[in-house]
Amino acid sequence: MSGFLAVLVVVLIFIVIFQIAKASEYVSILKGEKKAREQSNRINGFLLIAFLVLGLIGVYWCNDLLKGKILGESASEQGKGVDTLIYVTLAITGFVFVITQVLLFWFAFKYQEKEGKTAFYFPHNNKLEVIWTVIPAIALTILVAFGLKHWFQLTSEAPKDAAVVEITGKQFNWIYRYPGKDGQLGRRDFKNIDPAKGNELGVDWNDPLSKDDFIPTELHLVVGKPVKFVIGSRDVIHDVGLPHFRLKMDAVPGIPTTLWVTPRFTTKEMKEKTGNPDFTYEISCDQMCGSGHYSMRGVIVVETQEEYDKWVASQKPAYELAHPAEAAPAGAPKADSTQKAVAANIK
Repeated sequence: MSGFLAVLVVVLIFIVIFQIAKASEYVSILKGEKKAREQSNRINGFLLIAFLVLGLIGVYWCNDLLKGKILGESASEQGKGVDTLIYVTLAITGFVFVITQVLLFWFAFKYQEKEGKTAFYFPHNNKLEVIWTVIPAIALTILVAFGLKHWFQLTSEAPKDAAVVEITGKQFNWIYRYPGKDGQLGRRDFKNIDPAKGNELGVDWNDPLSKDDFIPTELHLVVGKPVKFVIGSRDVIHDVGLPHFRLKMDAVPGIPTTLWVTPRFTTKEMKEKTGNPDFTYEISCDQMCGSGHYSMRGVIVVETQEEYDKWVASQKPAYELAHPAEAAPAGAPKADSTQKAVAANIK
């Protein structure tokens, strides 16, 4: 019984609201407010057209003003394809945006309320349904296909001559590890992680390959040379973001991911291109990872092969830093003649 009364009360409230609305409409007609509303509609219609024209001009002006000035030209070979994909996507979606906005504002102006004119209504049209379902589906399928093509390229096996760099994310900074003269990274085990003993990555010091690995504070790359990133995380999910290279990849605990890239310009060249003497390549975390996420930023230095070799020669193996009292084991990989020559030139 109480439920029936509740429904009845709701129905009565709707009836009262409807009657009040009708009474207000009749009062407006008697007072001549209908003509005032029609005049207001005409003014609003012209304002909508003005907004459409000025809005499209503003969109074009902003595009012309900011095009290429936010991140500039892609700084990697792979990023050029990503930029092309972005431009194609913008062209398609931009075309659809202009058409739909023009129709939206034009219809609002053309079909405004007029005396003796009623709206035409139809519940269904097969032709329209096919048009606005099939065409977007085809366009999106093409865009997805191009996106997958670039994705498979970036995550494919890196060239044989590619350098290898390990990037590990942790709250809230990046840790980089380079292989030494042997060109191979040593084993890691999370059980070995002990920052107090200089082992933030859990490197297995018993592995001969780990004896010459070094862990710098900056990421250095050689211009024009492909580099393979082996990406992981020590705690939560992070994301290696390389905006100037147009690349990004998740850093997942326990699941290494890979990505390879070929830098096009040195840091010095980018300073000249951008006109910014303080320009630096950036590695950012593109995944919310905690309260210090905003500060998780690293610096990338892209340089020539000669500059890179000098930098490598100045680095000390992480094993030596973690065990300063110990001498390097007799079985440690020895530098080849080329590397010895580079070290001699530096001295």
